[in-house]
Amino acid sequence: MIQTQTYLNIADNSGARKIMCIQVLGTNNPSHAKIGDIIIGVVKDASPNMPIKRSDVVRAVIVRTKKTLRRSDGMCIRFDDNAAVIVNKDNNPRGTRVFGPIAKELRDKNFMKIISLAPEVV
Repeated sequence: MIQTQTYLNIADNSGARKIMCIQVLGTNNPSHAKIGDIIIGVVKDASPNMPIKRSDVVRAVIVRTKKTLRRSDGMCIRFDDNAAVIVNKDNNPRGTRVFGPIAKELRDKNFMKIISLAPEVV
């Protein structure tokens, strides 16, 4: 579960390295977000000479969480970190590469471009 003030790693090459969640958008429960939900975050750490700078406000979709996710077939899945991919207003990723495993729940939420860029879909 991702709440406000939660720090997340960035799983793409958009230029940001860490963001802090400041608002949860795409979910039924506005107090926390899970995999596939959209959040608004502020960039806390960024790579130099990239389009996204520190203190920029960005939209991101959650792709990994430490909280165990229970699937409908009974399988549970958990990742080592909390991670997100920065997206634009059309929910397309701003980066050109995605790093690390991505949960297949993003396919159900129509983030097909992120699924196609991911090296591994779990």
